[in-house]
Amino acid sequence: MKTFRKELWFNVPTRRAFINITSRVEECLRESGVREGLCLVNAMHITASVFINDDESGLHHDYEVWLEKLAPHEPVSRYRHNRTGEDNGDAHLKRQVMGREVVVAVTGGKLDFGPWEQIFYGEFDGGRKKRVLVKIIGE
Repeated sequence: MKTFRKELWFNVPTRRAFINITSRVEECLRESGVREGLCLVNAMHITASVFINDDESGLHHDYEVWLEKLAPHEPVSRYRHNRTGEDNGDAHLKRQVMGREVVVAVTGGKLDFGPWEQIFYGEFDGGRKKRVLVKIIGE
């Protein structure tokens, strides 16, 4: 069995963003040489997310609006977490809703997606370097 590990780094200048990372994960898969197996992609920070969905701008806008209704950034005083001097209590909650990781089957050397599926990095507290782990196992 082969194993492969790589970190993808991001420094999003805005507070929130959704970035399609599918091509970068596919590049990792090619580097790994794995033809049959599993690919784990997970955010290594508690205010960021990795998720699978459609790459459609209207959907991304809807996420932004929906997440802000669920966990508004302001007023930052609403979150007990922010009493530590942080201002990102909302980002922790948004990450919890959007998820930490995805696992995608690898078949014939390709990510085995359903129609329209793409992998995204979701940033909810940008402005500093963060990483995503890609771990691939298989034959």
